[in-house]
Amino acid sequence: MTKTSFFNLIDPGMTMQLGQYTFEKEEIIRFADKFDPQKFHLSEDGAKTSIFGNLCASGWHTASIWMRQNVIHGRDELIRLTKYTGPEPEFGPSPGVRNLRWVSPVFVGDTITYQSTIIGKRELPKHPGWGLVTSHSQGINQNEKPVLALNGAVFVKLD
Repeated sequence: MTKTSFFNLIDPGMTMQLGQYTFEKEEIIRFADKFDPQKFHLSEDGAKTSIFGNLCASGWHTASIWMRQNVIHGRDELIRLTKYTGPEPEFGPSPGVRNLRWVSPVFVGDTITYQSTIIGKRELPKHPGWGLVTSHSQGINQNEKPVLALNGAVFVKLD
């Protein structure tokens, strides 16, 4: 492995900006109807009597949008941050996420900014030629209030 490998250029503390997403009423209801049919996700009337008081997005919806933003922007952002100029780096699968938390509800019209910060990396002796990069990701609404937090990981080819 050379000093200029993509994996070697990744450093804890690098923060990838994954873009913004605005949650609209019809989409919140559509997602809930298909995947999380609880009254506070399905209608304004149902939400009025809930702990939230207003229609809000499913936590799974906010996490799904994080995944979308991560796939669309994460790789390019990490390449940009490392200033890597070699061959296209190879990413493997993710072994999963930990500590998924829906910190605050996401209401109709909220715009969430997603970001992911590298918190560690290590080579994988059981998988020669591969490393594991870990990150802490979050979603923050337009009022600077966190709404989503999770720790994730992804396999990255060492050279």
